[in-house]
Amino acid sequence: MTAPLKITDVERIVVNVPFTPRCQEWNALLVWDWSIIEVTKVTTDAGIVGYGETLLHYGWGLVFDSAVARVQGRNPADFLGDDSLGPGLQMALYDVVGKALGVPVSALLGPRVREHCPIAWWNTKMSPEALALEAQEAVEAGYVFHKFKARPWFDVYAQVDAISAVTPPHYRLDIDWNGMLLSAGDAAPVLRDLDGRERVAIYETPIPHPDLEGYRHLRDKVGHPLAVHLKAQPYQAMIRQETCDGFVVEGGVASILRQGAICAEFNKSFWLQVVGAGLTTALVAHLGSVLTHARWPAVTALNNYADDLLVEPLTVEQGYLKAPEGPGLGVTVDEEALERYRMPLPHSLPERRHILSVVWPHGKVVHYARMAQVWTDFLAGNHPVQDRGVTMEVRLDDGSADWTELYTRAEQGPVHSAR
Repeated sequence: MTAPLKITDVERIVVNVPFTPRCQEWNALLVWDWSIIEVTKVTTDAGIVGYGETLLHYGWGLVFDSAVARVQGRNPADFLGDDSLGPGLQMALYDVVGKALGVPVSALLGPRVREHCPIAWWNTKMSPEALALEAQEAVEAGYVFHKFKARPWFDVYAQVDAISAVTPPHYRLDIDWNGMLLSAGDAAPVLRDLDGRERVAIYETPIPHPDLEGYRHLRDKVGHPLAVHLKAQPYQAMIRQETCDGFVVEGGVASILRQGAICAEFNKSFWLQVVGAGLTTALVAHLGSVLTHARWPAVTALNNYADDLLVEPLTVEQGYLKAPEGPGLGVTVDEEALERYRMPLPHSLPERRHILSVVWPHGKVVHYARMAQVWTDFLAGNHPVQDRGVTMEVRLDDGSADWTELYTRAEQGPVHSAR
Protein backbone atom coordinates (compact mmCIF):
# COMPACT_ATOMS: atom_id res chain seq x y z
CA MET A 1 0.00 0.00 0.00
CA THR A 2 1.32 3.44 -0.92
CA ALA A 3 1.93 5.76 2.00
CA PRO A 4 -0.41 8.77 2.10
CA LEU A 5 0.87 12.09 0.86
CA LYS A 6 1.97 14.45 3.64
CA ILE A 7 2.45 18.20 3.71
CA THR A 8 5.96 19.01 4.88
CA ASP A 9 6.10 22.77 4.38
CA VAL A 10 3.85 25.75 3.75
CA GLU A 11 5.59 28.94 2.63
CA ARG A 12 3.86 32.28 2.11
CA ILE A 13 5.48 34.82 -0.19
CA VAL A 14 4.00 38.33 -0.42
CA VAL A 15 4.52 40.14 -3.71
CA ASN A 16 3.55 43.57 -4.97
CA VAL A 17 2.60 43.00 -8.61
CA PRO A 18 2.44 46.18 -10.70
CA PHE A 19 -0.74 47.11 -12.50
CA THR A 20 -0.66 48.12 -16.14
CA PRO A 21 -0.02 51.90 -16.38
CA ARG A 22 -3.61 52.94 -17.10
CA CYS A 23 -5.07 50.59 -14.51
CA GLN A 24 -2.52 51.87 -12.01
CA GLU A 25 -3.74 55.42 -12.60
CA TRP A 26 -7.41 54.62 -11.99
CA ASN A 27 -7.06 51.80 -9.46
CA ALA A 28 -5.24 54.31 -7.28
CA LEU A 29 -8.58 55.94 -6.53
CA LEU A 30 -9.87 53.01 -4.47
CA VAL A 31 -8.30 49.57 -5.12
CA TRP A 32 -4.62 50.49 -5.08
CA ASP A 33 -3.77 47.63 -2.71
CA TRP A 34 -5.17 44.88 -4.94
CA SER A 35 -1.60 44.67 -6.22
CA ILE A 36 -0.51 42.94 -2.99
CA ILE A 37 -0.75 39.17 -3.44
CA GLU A 38 0.26 36.44 -1.01
CA VAL A 39 1.43 33.34 -2.87
CA THR A 40 1.14 30.12 -0.88
CA LYS A 41 3.59 27.32 -1.73
CA VAL A 42 2.80 23.87 -0.35
CA THR A 43 5.48 21.16 -0.45
CA THR A 44 4.84 17.46 0.22
CA ASP A 45 7.04 14.53 1.23
CA ALA A 46 6.79 13.21 -2.33
CA GLY A 47 8.32 16.40 -3.70
CA ILE A 48 5.04 17.56 -5.22
CA VAL A 49 4.58 21.31 -4.92
CA GLY A 50 1.33 23.26 -5.21
CA TYR A 51 0.64 26.98 -5.41
CA GLY A 52 -2.22 29.31 -4.61
CA GLU A 53 -2.73 33.03 -4.18
CA THR A 54 -4.62 35.41 -1.90
CA LEU A 55 -5.28 39.12 -2.34
CA LEU A 56 -4.41 40.47 1.10
CA HIS A 57 -6.69 43.50 0.84
CA TYR A 58 -9.65 42.16 -1.12
CA GLY A 59 -11.51 38.90 -1.51
CA TRP A 60 -13.37 36.27 0.43
CA GLY A 61 -10.76 35.40 3.04
CA LEU A 62 -7.17 35.19 4.26
CA VAL A 63 -4.75 32.37 5.09
CA PHE A 64 -4.22 32.47 8.84
CA ASP A 65 -1.34 30.89 10.78
CA SER A 66 -3.83 28.55 12.44
CA ALA A 67 -4.85 27.14 9.05
CA VAL A 68 -1.22 26.56 8.10
CA ALA A 69 -0.60 24.76 11.38
CA ARG A 70 -3.69 22.61 10.88
CA VAL A 71 -2.54 21.17 7.54
CA GLN A 72 1.12 20.56 8.48
CA GLY A 73 1.98 16.86 8.35
CA ARG A 74 -1.46 15.96 7.01
CA ASN A 75 -2.69 14.55 3.72
CA PRO A 76 -3.75 17.49 1.49
CA ALA A 77 -6.71 15.47 0.22
CA ASP A 78 -8.24 15.66 3.70
CA PHE A 79 -8.81 19.39 3.27
CA LEU A 80 -10.32 19.68 -0.20
CA GLY A 81 -13.43 21.83 -0.05
CA ASP A 82 -12.45 23.44 3.26
CA ASP A 83 -13.05 27.14 2.65
CA SER A 84 -11.84 28.01 6.15
CA LEU A 85 -8.25 27.54 4.94
CA GLY A 86 -8.38 30.77 2.95
CA PRO A 87 -7.92 31.29 -0.79
CA GLY A 88 -4.21 30.69 -1.31
CA LEU A 89 -3.88 27.61 0.88
CA GLN A 90 -7.07 26.01 -0.45
CA MET A 91 -5.95 26.66 -4.03
CA ALA A 92 -2.49 25.20 -3.38
CA LEU A 93 -3.97 22.01 -1.91
CA TYR A 94 -6.16 21.47 -4.96
CA ASP A 95 -3.06 22.02 -7.09
CA VAL A 96 -1.07 19.46 -5.06
CA VAL A 97 -3.78 16.79 -5.10
CA GLY A 98 -4.39 17.21 -8.82
CA LYS A 99 -0.68 16.84 -9.51
CA ALA A 100 -0.44 13.79 -7.25
CA LEU A 101 -3.27 12.10 -9.13
CA GLY A 102 -2.16 13.32 -12.53
CA VAL A 103 -5.48 15.06 -13.21
CA PRO A 104 -6.58 18.69 -13.65
CA VAL A 105 -8.28 20.40 -10.73
CA SER A 106 -11.56 20.28 -12.64
CA ALA A 107 -11.55 16.47 -12.24
CA LEU A 108 -11.67 17.03 -8.45
CA LEU A 109 -14.72 19.27 -8.82
CA GLY A 110 -16.99 17.38 -11.21
CA PRO A 111 -17.38 16.40 -14.86
CA ARG A 112 -16.55 19.07 -17.41
CA VAL A 113 -19.48 20.58 -19.27
CA ARG A 114 -17.34 22.95 -21.34
CA GLU A 115 -13.69 23.29 -22.31
CA HIS A 116 -13.72 27.01 -23.06
CA CYS A 117 -15.00 29.44 -20.40
CA PRO A 118 -16.13 33.01 -21.11
CA ILE A 119 -14.02 35.63 -19.38
CA ALA A 120 -14.34 39.42 -19.13
CA TRP A 121 -11.88 42.28 -19.32
CA TRP A 122 -12.53 44.26 -16.14
CA ASN A 123 -12.07 47.91 -15.22
CA THR A 124 -12.85 50.02 -12.20
CA LYS A 125 -14.53 53.38 -12.67
CA MET A 126 -12.78 55.31 -15.48
CA SER A 127 -13.38 58.19 -17.84
CA PRO A 128 -14.93 57.40 -21.24
CA GLU A 129 -11.61 58.11 -22.93
CA ALA A 130 -9.70 55.73 -20.65
CA LEU A 131 -12.31 52.99 -21.05
CA ALA A 132 -12.12 53.28 -24.83
CA LEU A 133 -8.35 52.77 -24.69
CA GLU A 134 -8.86 49.78 -22.39
CA ALA A 135 -11.40 48.33 -24.81
CA GLN A 136 -8.97 48.62 -27.70
CA GLU A 137 -6.38 46.69 -25.69
CA ALA A 138 -9.02 44.12 -24.76
CA VAL A 139 -9.85 43.43 -28.40
CA GLU A 140 -6.16 43.06 -29.24
CA ALA A 141 -5.81 40.59 -26.33
CA GLY A 142 -8.66 38.40 -27.58
CA TYR A 143 -11.49 39.61 -25.34
CA VAL A 144 -15.03 40.27 -26.51
CA PHE A 145 -16.63 40.70 -23.06
CA HIS A 146 -15.93 43.77 -20.93
CA LYS A 147 -17.25 44.56 -17.47
CA PHE A 148 -16.79 47.99 -15.91
CA LYS A 149 -17.94 50.06 -12.95
CA ALA A 150 -20.50 52.75 -13.74
CA ARG A 151 -20.76 55.66 -11.35
CA PRO A 152 -22.90 58.82 -11.18
CA TRP A 153 -19.75 60.95 -11.41
CA PHE A 154 -19.06 59.67 -14.93
CA ASP A 155 -21.41 59.88 -17.92
CA VAL A 156 -22.30 56.21 -18.52
CA TYR A 157 -23.81 57.03 -21.91
CA ALA A 158 -20.53 58.60 -22.98
CA GLN A 159 -18.63 55.61 -21.59
CA VAL A 160 -20.69 53.16 -23.65
CA ASP A 161 -20.52 55.32 -26.76
CA ALA A 162 -16.73 55.75 -26.47
CA ILE A 163 -16.22 51.98 -26.16
CA SER A 164 -18.65 51.30 -28.99
CA ALA A 165 -16.71 53.60 -31.31
CA VAL A 166 -13.53 51.49 -31.07
CA THR A 167 -14.87 47.92 -30.79
CA PRO A 168 -16.55 45.47 -33.18
CA PRO A 169 -20.35 45.03 -33.06
CA HIS A 170 -20.08 41.69 -31.22
CA TYR A 171 -18.20 43.28 -28.29
CA ARG A 172 -20.38 43.07 -25.15
CA LEU A 173 -20.54 45.31 -22.07
CA ASP A 174 -21.65 44.30 -18.59
CA ILE A 175 -22.16 47.33 -16.35
CA ASP A 176 -22.00 47.37 -12.53
CA TRP A 177 -23.39 50.27 -10.47
CA ASN A 178 -23.00 48.79 -6.97
CA GLY A 179 -26.46 50.14 -6.13
CA MET A 180 -25.71 53.75 -7.05
CA LEU A 181 -28.81 54.29 -9.18
CA LEU A 182 -30.57 54.22 -5.79
CA SER A 183 -34.14 53.24 -6.74
CA ALA A 184 -36.19 51.59 -9.48
CA GLY A 185 -37.68 54.96 -10.43
CA ASP A 186 -34.26 56.53 -10.81
CA ALA A 187 -32.72 53.52 -12.54
CA ALA A 188 -35.41 52.70 -15.09
CA PRO A 189 -34.87 55.64 -17.48
CA VAL A 190 -31.09 55.14 -17.38
CA LEU A 191 -31.29 51.44 -18.16
CA ARG A 192 -33.98 51.88 -20.81
CA ASP A 193 -31.75 54.40 -22.58
CA LEU A 194 -28.82 51.95 -22.41
CA ASP A 195 -31.06 49.15 -23.70
CA GLY A 196 -30.91 50.82 -27.09
CA ARG A 197 -27.12 50.62 -27.34
CA GLU A 198 -25.91 47.61 -29.28
CA ARG A 199 -23.02 46.52 -27.09
CA VAL A 200 -24.77 46.63 -23.72
CA ALA A 201 -25.49 43.13 -22.36
CA ILE A 202 -26.12 42.83 -18.59
CA TYR A 203 -26.77 45.22 -15.67
CA GLU A 204 -25.34 44.38 -12.25
CA THR A 205 -26.74 45.79 -9.00
CA PRO A 206 -28.22 48.99 -10.40
CA ILE A 207 -30.05 49.61 -7.10
CA PRO A 208 -29.24 48.48 -3.53
CA HIS A 209 -29.51 44.73 -2.94
CA PRO A 210 -32.18 44.81 -0.19
CA ASP A 211 -34.73 46.50 -2.47
CA LEU A 212 -36.30 43.27 -3.76
CA GLU A 213 -39.57 44.96 -4.69
CA GLY A 214 -37.63 47.60 -6.60
CA TYR A 215 -35.78 44.91 -8.52
CA ARG A 216 -39.03 43.15 -9.36
CA HIS A 217 -40.49 46.35 -10.84
CA LEU A 218 -37.25 47.27 -12.57
CA ARG A 219 -37.00 43.86 -14.20
CA ASP A 220 -40.36 44.47 -15.89
CA LYS A 221 -39.17 47.80 -17.31
CA VAL A 222 -35.79 47.02 -18.90
CA GLY A 223 -34.71 44.84 -21.79
CA HIS A 224 -31.42 43.37 -20.57
CA PRO A 225 -30.79 40.88 -17.73
CA LEU A 226 -30.42 42.12 -14.16
CA ALA A 227 -27.85 40.47 -11.88
CA VAL A 228 -27.09 40.67 -8.16
CA HIS A 229 -24.73 38.89 -5.78
CA LEU A 230 -26.25 35.57 -4.75
CA LYS A 231 -24.96 36.03 -1.20
CA ALA A 232 -26.52 39.48 -0.85
CA GLN A 233 -30.03 38.31 0.04
CA PRO A 234 -31.69 34.98 0.82
CA TYR A 235 -31.92 33.35 -2.59
CA GLN A 236 -35.33 31.90 -1.73
CA ALA A 237 -36.80 35.41 -1.61
CA MET A 238 -35.04 36.51 -4.79
CA ILE A 239 -36.27 33.45 -6.67
CA ARG A 240 -39.79 33.61 -5.26
CA GLN A 241 -40.19 37.30 -6.12
CA GLU A 242 -38.43 36.94 -9.51
CA THR A 243 -36.20 39.92 -8.80
CA CYS A 244 -33.32 39.15 -11.17
CA ASP A 245 -32.14 37.11 -14.15
CA GLY A 246 -28.82 35.88 -12.79
CA PHE A 247 -26.16 36.22 -10.17
CA VAL A 248 -22.60 36.99 -9.18
CA VAL A 249 -21.08 33.90 -7.55
CA GLU A 250 -17.97 34.29 -5.40
CA GLY A 251 -16.08 32.81 -2.45
CA GLY A 252 -14.16 29.62 -1.77
CA VAL A 253 -14.42 26.44 -3.79
CA ALA A 254 -17.08 24.81 -1.60
CA SER A 255 -19.16 27.98 -1.51
CA ILE A 256 -18.93 28.44 -5.26
CA LEU A 257 -19.93 24.83 -5.95
CA ARG A 258 -22.90 25.23 -3.61
CA GLN A 259 -23.99 28.50 -5.22
CA GLY A 260 -23.49 27.00 -8.67
CA ALA A 261 -25.83 24.15 -7.74
CA ILE A 262 -28.47 26.63 -6.58
CA CYS A 263 -28.23 28.53 -9.86
CA ALA A 264 -28.54 25.29 -11.81
CA GLU A 265 -31.59 24.24 -9.81
CA PHE A 266 -33.39 27.48 -10.67
CA ASN A 267 -31.93 27.82 -14.17
CA LYS A 268 -30.09 31.07 -13.47
CA SER A 269 -26.88 32.02 -15.27
CA PHE A 270 -24.06 33.58 -13.28
CA TRP A 271 -20.68 35.27 -13.37
CA LEU A 272 -17.84 33.67 -11.47
CA GLN A 273 -16.08 36.52 -9.68
CA VAL A 274 -12.79 35.83 -7.90
CA VAL A 275 -10.14 38.52 -8.28
CA GLY A 276 -6.47 37.66 -8.70
CA ALA A 277 -3.64 37.02 -11.12
CA GLY A 278 -2.77 33.86 -13.07
CA LEU A 279 -3.32 31.20 -10.40
CA THR A 280 -6.74 32.56 -9.50
CA THR A 281 -7.73 32.81 -13.15
CA ALA A 282 -6.68 29.19 -13.74
CA LEU A 283 -8.81 28.04 -10.81
CA VAL A 284 -11.78 30.05 -12.09
CA ALA A 285 -11.41 28.35 -15.48
CA HIS A 286 -11.53 24.95 -13.79
CA LEU A 287 -14.64 25.94 -11.85
CA GLY A 288 -16.27 27.39 -14.94
CA SER A 289 -15.61 24.21 -16.86
CA VAL A 290 -17.70 22.08 -14.47
CA LEU A 291 -20.50 24.45 -13.41
CA THR A 292 -23.35 24.18 -15.87
CA HIS A 293 -24.70 27.71 -15.38
CA ALA A 294 -21.39 29.61 -15.37
CA ARG A 295 -22.54 30.97 -18.69
CA TRP A 296 -21.71 34.63 -18.20
CA PRO A 297 -18.11 35.91 -18.56
CA ALA A 298 -16.07 35.39 -15.41
CA VAL A 299 -14.31 38.27 -13.68
CA THR A 300 -10.81 37.85 -12.23
CA ALA A 301 -9.37 41.28 -13.19
CA LEU A 302 -6.34 39.48 -14.66
CA ASN A 303 -5.94 42.20 -17.29
CA ASN A 304 -5.19 44.76 -14.56
CA TYR A 305 -1.88 43.10 -13.73
CA ALA A 306 1.30 43.71 -15.72
CA ASP A 307 2.45 40.18 -14.80
CA ASP A 308 0.30 37.08 -14.25
CA LEU A 309 3.12 35.36 -12.27
CA LEU A 310 3.10 32.41 -14.67
CA VAL A 311 5.83 31.07 -16.94
CA GLU A 312 3.39 30.56 -19.81
CA PRO A 313 0.67 33.21 -19.81
CA LEU A 314 -2.98 32.29 -20.04
CA THR A 315 -4.42 33.23 -23.41
CA VAL A 316 -7.91 34.40 -24.29
CA GLU A 317 -9.32 33.76 -27.74
CA GLN A 318 -12.62 35.19 -28.95
CA GLY A 319 -13.53 35.96 -25.36
CA TYR A 320 -12.93 32.46 -24.02
CA LEU A 321 -10.23 30.91 -21.84
CA LYS A 322 -9.56 27.22 -22.30
CA ALA A 323 -9.55 25.36 -19.00
CA PRO A 324 -6.00 24.03 -18.43
CA GLU A 325 -5.62 20.33 -19.07
CA GLY A 326 -2.38 19.61 -17.18
CA PRO A 327 -2.25 18.14 -13.67
CA GLY A 328 -3.36 20.39 -10.84
CA LEU A 329 -4.08 23.94 -11.85
CA GLY A 330 -2.25 23.19 -15.09
CA VAL A 331 0.00 26.27 -14.94
CA THR A 332 3.60 26.87 -13.89
CA VAL A 333 4.46 29.62 -11.42
CA ASP A 334 7.25 32.01 -12.42
CA GLU A 335 9.60 31.73 -9.44
CA GLU A 336 11.78 34.55 -10.77
CA ALA A 337 8.75 36.85 -10.80
CA LEU A 338 8.02 35.99 -7.17
CA GLU A 339 11.52 37.11 -6.23
CA ARG A 340 11.33 40.18 -8.43
CA TYR A 341 8.12 41.43 -6.81
CA ARG A 342 8.74 40.15 -3.28
CA MET A 343 7.45 42.72 -0.78
CA PRO A 344 8.90 43.45 2.67
CA LEU A 345 6.78 44.28 5.68
CA PRO A 346 4.45 46.05 6.10
CA HIS A 347 2.29 44.37 3.48
CA SER A 348 0.32 47.51 2.74
CA LEU A 349 0.58 50.61 0.57
CA PRO A 350 -0.28 54.18 1.53
CA GLU A 351 -3.31 55.80 -0.05
CA ARG A 352 -2.31 58.31 -2.71
CA ARG A 353 -3.03 61.96 -1.94
CA HIS A 354 -5.33 63.46 -4.51
CA ILE A 355 -8.31 65.75 -4.89
CA LEU A 356 -11.31 64.23 -6.66
CA SER A 357 -13.50 66.90 -8.22
CA VAL A 358 -16.89 65.96 -9.65
CA VAL A 359 -17.85 68.49 -12.32
CA TRP A 360 -21.32 68.89 -13.86
CA PRO A 361 -21.78 70.61 -17.23
CA HIS A 362 -23.86 73.40 -15.70
CA GLY A 363 -20.90 74.46 -13.54
CA LYS A 364 -21.49 72.75 -10.20
CA VAL A 365 -18.31 71.25 -8.69
CA VAL A 366 -17.82 69.17 -5.53
CA HIS A 367 -14.34 68.31 -4.25
CA TYR A 368 -13.37 65.26 -2.16
CA ALA A 369 -10.13 64.01 -0.61
CA ARG A 370 -10.81 60.29 -1.13
CA MET A 371 -13.14 57.94 -2.94
CA ALA A 372 -14.85 56.73 0.25
CA GLN A 373 -16.25 60.24 0.69
CA VAL A 374 -17.60 60.25 -2.86
CA TRP A 375 -19.40 56.94 -2.29
CA THR A 376 -20.98 58.18 0.94
CA ASP A 377 -22.15 61.46 -0.56
CA PHE A 378 -23.71 59.92 -3.67
CA LEU A 379 -25.28 56.93 -1.90
CA ALA A 380 -26.95 59.44 0.42
CA GLY A 381 -28.78 60.79 -2.64
CA ASN A 382 -27.18 64.21 -2.52
CA HIS A 383 -26.58 64.35 -6.28
CA PRO A 384 -28.25 63.15 -9.49
CA VAL A 385 -27.85 59.42 -10.15
CA GLN A 386 -26.82 59.89 -13.78
CA ASP A 387 -26.40 63.24 -15.52
CA ARG A 388 -25.10 63.61 -19.03
CA GLY A 389 -21.75 65.33 -19.26
CA VAL A 390 -20.74 64.80 -15.63
CA THR A 391 -17.12 63.85 -15.06
CA MET A 392 -14.48 63.47 -12.36
CA GLU A 393 -11.19 65.32 -12.44
CA VAL A 394 -8.22 63.95 -10.47
CA ARG A 395 -5.64 66.43 -9.17
CA LEU A 396 -2.45 65.04 -7.67
CA ASP A 397 -0.49 66.89 -5.00
CA ASP A 398 1.44 69.59 -6.84
CA GLY A 399 2.98 71.09 -3.69
CA SER A 400 1.11 74.35 -4.07
CA ALA A 401 -0.53 76.22 -1.22
CA ASP A 402 -3.84 76.27 -3.11
CA TRP A 403 -3.82 72.47 -3.51
CA THR A 404 -2.98 71.92 0.16
CA GLU A 405 -5.66 74.33 1.34
CA LEU A 406 -8.37 72.65 -0.75
CA TYR A 407 -7.24 69.14 0.22
CA THR A 408 -7.29 70.06 3.91
CA ARG A 409 -10.85 71.33 3.58
CA ALA A 410 -11.93 68.29 1.56
CA GLU A 411 -10.58 65.95 4.22
CA GLN A 412 -13.23 67.36 6.55
CA GLY A 413 -16.05 66.80 4.04
CA PRO A 414 -17.27 67.65 0.52
CA VAL A 415 -16.33 71.13 -0.66
CA HIS A 416 -18.87 72.77 -3.00
CA SER A 417 -17.87 75.34 -5.60
CA ALA A 418 -18.85 76.49 -9.07
CA ARG A 419 -17.27 77.33 -12.41
